[in-house]
Amino acid sequence: MADVPQLWMRNETRLTERRAPLTPQDAGRLVRQGVRLTVEDSDHRVFPLAAYVDAGCRAAPAGSWADGAAPRSAYVLGLKELPPTPERLHHRHVYFGHAYKGQAEAPALLERFAAGGGTLLDLEYLADAQGRRLAAFGYWAGYVGAALAVLQARGLLEGPLTPMPRAELDRRLRASRAVPPPDGVQLRSIVIGGYGRSGRGACDALVTAGVRVTRWDRTDTAHLDRAALLGCDVLVNAVLTTRPVPPFLTSADLDGGPGRDGRRLSVIADITCDTGSPLHLLPVYDRLTDWTTPARRLGDGLRPLDVIAIDNLPSLLPAEAARAFSADLLPKLLALGTGTPDPDWLRCREAFTEAMTTLRPTFVRDGDEQPAA
Repeated sequence: MADVPQLWMRNETRLTERRAPLTPQDAGRLVRQGVRLTVEDSDHRVFPLAAYVDAGCRAAPAGSWADGAAPRSAYVLGLKELPPTPERLHHRHVYFGHAYKGQAEAPALLERFAAGGGTLLDLEYLADAQGRRLAAFGYWAGYVGAALAVLQARGLLEGPLTPMPRAELDRRLRASRAVPPPDGVQLRSIVIGGYGRSGRGACDALVTAGVRVTRWDRTDTAHLDRAALLGCDVLVNAVLTTRPVPPFLTSADLDGGPGRDGRRLSVIADITCDTGSPLHLLPVYDRLTDWTTPARRLGDGLRPLDVIAIDNLPSLLPAEAARAFSADLLPKLLALGTGTPDPDWLRCREAFTEAMTTLRPTFVRDGDEQPAA
């Protein structure tokens, strides 16, 4: 096996982020293949540091990559946002950067990479030649998002949320079936993108809760029936788009459709959470929700409408979500050390390069770029 740059799995600074990009078992597989793997301590990761050490990983204090402990050649592996410092990012960072869709925070993040000469290998863009993502939390994001939506629709969702095993969440969903619908009509749902990874998870949760499910695919969104969206009880958006398209619902639709006197729609769960981006498909809301306040009421009227838009939904089922994601990511991490440039990682890096060219016409990078694979 060719020399493998060190992998450095950082602590997640968001306290509600309990997932890990690698499980201890998969970390051990990397170590046995000769990979040098350091894992930072964390007081909220679902897997204890001792399990990684037992698997052969080195341990490091939380956040020490940012203090210069990680070698310049290391791939710094994580999931969610980086801390605000250091201002100059030197390493190759592998995580979900959410910086290529015009998000408000994107320029500042990309400027940090430009200043330090580092590279963002955004896991959202780690895809095969057909554009299929190779490692994603989509199924569990859809599952949890739809589950929360049903519980909200049945008056059973309370914050703050806490992580739980899937068996407990399923128990709550089955128990929620006993809640009588206020008008005697059983809940009906539409899952937009119902045949994708996130959509499948959402549909499975809705079926567990005894909710009638209608799946929409691209054909349905190409000829959008907004009256149908307003006529269901629960709407789950599981569509990932990379180009601007007409929104599914706007505030005007809510005000003027079956709306004030005939709208059934009472809960929206937006899995994509693209607020602040021109790709936002449900601009009826403009702020994310969180574990403390999982649902936000958009309006009262004769039928209240609540939105759930939590951008780390799978962390509510951290063990299940991490195991599935880690299994997907493992072969791609092994590919970093084959000595041959991996086409999937190269495409991932090209997405970063393209984003940097749109940052501003010219910029100075601190130091030489390092290849992505």
